[in-house]
Amino acid sequence: MPIFTLAAKDLRLLLRDSRSAIILLLMPLVLVLVLGLALGESFGQTPDDRLRISIVNLDGGLPAYPNFPPKAWSEVVIDDLSATPDIRIESIAGRAEGERLVAQGKRPAVIVFDPEFSAAMDRCSFLTKADPPPLNPLGRDGVRLRVIGVTLLKDPTQPVAASVIEQVIQVTMLRVVVPWMIGRAFEYLGKLPLVGSSITRTLQEVFSNYNFTAKTWAGLTRSAAREGSDKNRETFTDSDGSGLLKRGAIRYQVLVPSYTVMFAFFLVLTVGWLFVAERKHNTLIRLRFAPLGRSQVLLGKLLPCLAVSLFQGFFLLIAGKLVFGMNWGADPWLLIPVVVCTSVAAVGLAMLVASVSGTETQVAVYGTLLVLVLGGVSGSLMPRDLMPESMKQASLVTPQAWALDAYAQLLVNPQPELSVVATSCAVLLGFGVVFLAIAWWAMRLD
Repeated sequence: MPIFTLAAKDLRLLLRDSRSAIILLLMPLVLVLVLGLALGESFGQTPDDRLRISIVNLDGGLPAYPNFPPKAWSEVVIDDLSATPDIRIESIAGRAEGERLVAQGKRPAVIVFDPEFSAAMDRCSFLTKADPPPLNPLGRDGVRLRVIGVTLLKDPTQPVAASVIEQVIQVTMLRVVVPWMIGRAFEYLGKLPLVGSSITRTLQEVFSNYNFTAKTWAGLTRSAAREGSDKNRETFTDSDGSGLLKRGAIRYQVLVPSYTVMFAFFLVLTVGWLFVAERKHNTLIRLRFAPLGRSQVLLGKLLPCLAVSLFQGFFLLIAGKLVFGMNWGADPWLLIPVVVCTSVAAVGLAMLVASVSGTETQVAVYGTLLVLVLGGVSGSLMPRDLMPESMKQASLVTPQAWALDAYAQLLVNPQPELSVVATSCAVLLGFGVVFLAIAWWAMRLD
């Protein structure tokens, strides 16, 4: 068929163009590599304004739990911390990992509950003598953390952030330790022969706003108890990758699709140069005398461009997997329709620009300006999470933004919303159809 003959001819011309291979295949990989090495580990993660408290919990608990507490003391402390909405608890597997994170400057401070923490807390008391021997955890600056088996690993290069974390754990420890010690002391006084009951009644009458026999802060102050929240607790995962390339880093889940989408639309330059070259050699004029309609000519030009675009999309995703260790998500096969629909939109725009451009200068100006502006507005150059809400909404006028939304669902969201992916693919196809319709109307065969 004439259409496939025309498509095969254009495909050969595209494959001979070394500029296309550099722009479409090598440049995005180079940019992903440079940015992947330059950006920090938090890039690509959802911004979180909560204060992160990193904890290594080695607490061995108690051999047999008394009436209070019904669990390890470390869990009581963590519950108190996680009950604060502005705090998130990050659990780290071992002390060595915590020391590594602090030594590398990735955490300003890490709190370590030593194995004997619960046993030390059980001994905290105002009494002078008891069995087991009582322990006084209170000092001039608050709770003496080392005395009760709490180690604070601090990065000396981040003193302010480390001090904030130290103050947070101090406040929490005071809320946990002081009521425990007061409750035990007045419980002891209440059991004294002859005077114990009268002491208890007197305390209740004179200090009716407090309950000195309670062992929690809520009980002591007669206030509402705060329950720990699992939403404020998470397990540490190394998002910084490994090796020289930081393979497997979370940021590649954002960088690879961002530049895959952006450079898909650089096909505008390649197709535009191809059209200009054909005008110079009067190839398009000859097509006017061939038994081909405008639609057939457009289709013959479109097919090889679409093939190149599809190859580019799949090549960059495969390279992202092999070179940068990116994760293809829970349903890798869903990436196929996203790549296809993105290619349709990119090829449609490329055909439109090529149809209205008459010289290489026009292609370079129109194509480069259009691709860079759309890339900046859509979030290809800067993550949309960092944009103000009004800009996020404005970015939806670009096909790139819809493609990025689909990729974000499949590559970043652990439970992707398939409806968002389907909607994005439908919109991308719509962009492609509109671009091609305008290109058909504007195309000049001279």
